[in-house]
Order: sequence, then structure tokens, then C-alpha cells
Amino acid sequence: MLNADFDAYRLSEEHEALRDAVRALAEKEIAPHAAEVDEQARFPHEARDALVKAGFQAVHIPEEYGGQGADELASCIVIEEVARVCASSSLIPAVNGLGSVPILLSASEDLKKQVLPSIASGEAMISYALSEREAGSDAASMRTRARRDGDDWVLNGTKCWITNAGESTWYTVMAVTDPEKKANGISAFVVHKDDPGFEVGPKERKLGIAGSPTREIYFTDCRIPGDRIIGAEGSGFKTALATLDHTRPTIGAQAVGIAQGALDQAIAYVKERKQFGKAIADFQGIQFMLADMAMKVEAARQLVYVATSRAERGEKNLGFISSAAKCLASDTAMQVTTDAVQLFGGYGFTKDFPVERMMRDAKITQIYEGTNQVQRMVMARSLLR
Repeated sequence: MLNADFDAYRLSEEHEALRDAVRALAEKEIAPHAAEVDEQARFPHEARDALVKAGFQAVHIPEEYGGQGADELASCIVIEEVARVCASSSLIPAVNGLGSVPILLSASEDLKKQVLPSIASGEAMISYALSEREAGSDAASMRTRARRDGDDWVLNGTKCWITNAGESTWYTVMAVTDPEKKANGISAFVVHKDDPGFEVGPKERKLGIAGSPTREIYFTDCRIPGDRIIGAEGSGFKTALATLDHTRPTIGAQAVGIAQGALDQAIAYVKERKQFGKAIADFQGIQFMLADMAMKVEAARQLVYVATSRAERGEKNLGFISSAAKCLASDTAMQVTTDAVQLFGGYGFTKDFPVERMMRDAKITQIYEGTNQVQRMVMARSLLR
């Protein structure tokens, strides 16, 4: 009756080995700096160096561009395990994915060869620029413009909420090339930090993920070569939406990692903390909280893995499952980190323990790559189509 070869629904040995390797690296090289990175709101250079040295900064890039050619599930496991100890650091592999997926999906072979090898080697990072101050959830109303000038493109406008801006070398940028066509008049481009007319703004002051810089970026007659357009003119918005189907589960993975980290901290704490002559872990009220936290984390993890596996297979109609994974995981991260702070009591409210940082970091996962209200709209439209 029991069949040890039944593997229709389990991680491969390679995925499990990858998890062990990333967890060991995260515990040794990233966790010791996480509190200081948050406190000083500085970029986690130690994490970046460790990830690059181990080849974990962008495992998804195909072998033909110098990458490891790992699947999307492997990418999620890397992000999850780094986020378990430091959410800011997990945005290094996560945003390298977000910025490069449009190139992988839609760019010419020449453009792929121009950009991807430097990310695969760790020499460069890439950011993603879609949002504007007046075009957040309504991304199609963006005002950044790109016009042809001879063989070049010239960009003008401002993008905001750009994760890792200032640290990245490359930027995948959405801009309007034909205002008359609305969403079908948006094109995607790759901008290099040294392109004339490109500038990075000051860092935003944020509630969480303080170690990952978030900035505006400015284009003032920013001139880029004509071959840096991603795909056909006017196809940018379709590429952006297709990208999110692949990358929303990675934000789900980040959220699962944050939640798992908080759960692990809470379990260790309640075993040590004594009240009324015994460890508080012996109290049923505490046990029920832990059980609910763990149940939600595992449910979110499984949904993220299913969503990213379906994306890897190239299944159509990924909208529902990708949004569901991101939404459930991020709501779970917020609930679980809040409960972890509660279990620590007064100590949980201090910076002496990591759960307050995890609670602050969890909040953004409900907001970026589409707020959870937008995720629910996407899911409902999919159901009612």
C-alpha cells in the first residue's frame, strides 16, 4: 500500500538540498547582520557578497546566459530561506527575478546576451520600474514617455517605489510610446545606470525592509540605444502583467519566509520563558496560538509552491493562483508576525528580539507587486470570466 516512489507531490532531492544550503548560508552569513542592517537602514552588502559567492543571487537565469538555469520553485526556496532571517536581504534574489523576468519573457536574443550574464555572475543587479506617484494600482495611467530619436529612444518621466534603486546597474522600465493606445501604447526598455539623463533620488524612509533602498528614479532626456526595447513596441504592458504572474509567488515566498522566521523565534522563546512555575509553552492557550500559526504558514507555503510550479510549466491562466498565493502568504505573514510579537510579550515590542522587525517587514508584502485588494480583484475577475 505504501509506495516510496510516489513523488507526484513533493520537492525533489535537489530542492531539499538547495534549501539546506541556503538556510546554512543565511544563518551563518546573513542573520548576524540583520538587526544592524535594519537599525542603520543600510544595504546588506554582507548578504549580497555571500549570495553572489554561493551563486544564489539569481538562480533562475538560464545556463546559456551564464546562470544556473534553476526552476522557479528553486528561486522561491532561495527567497523564502533568506527572508526567514532577513527580509531586506531576500529582496536581492527577489528583485533580480522581477527585473529580469520581462527580459526572459520578451526580449530579443541580443538584449538577453547584453544584460543577463552580468546579473548571473553577480557583477550587476537589476530593478523593475513600473509604478509612478499617480499610477500605482492603475499602472496603465503612467506618464513616463519614450520617443524615437534616430536609432535611439529618449525617455522622460519619474518612476517611484523602485526597490534596490541606486544599488542596481540595470533597470527594466515601462514607458508610454503611443498615448492614444492607452495600455497598448506602453513599451518596456532596459536602462543602464550610466545612461545620460538617468538619475536616482533620495531613499524613502520606511516602516520595514529598511535595508533594501527604495527610491524614485528620474529620466531627463535619457538616451538609450534602440536595441534596448524589450519585445515589440506597445507590448510592454502585456509583458508587465505576464511578469507579475511569475513573480507574485516569489513575494508569497518572501512572506512565507518572514512568517516561518517569526514562528521559529516564537517556538524557541515560549520553551524558555517561565511563568507560574513552568514554561509558557505548557499552557494550552499558547499551544493553540502556535498550532494556528504553523498551520497558516504551511498552507501558504503549499499554495506558493503550487503557483510557482504552474508558472514554471508555462500553464495559462495563472492570474488566480499567482494572486491567491501572494495574497494568502502575505496576509499570513502579517498575522503570524503579529502573534509572534504577542507571544514574546513586552520583549516582543523591543528591538532586542527580531520579531518586531519581522512584523514591520511583513507589512510590505501585503502592498507591493499589487495590493491584496488588487489581488482579490484579479481573483474575482478570474472566477467570473
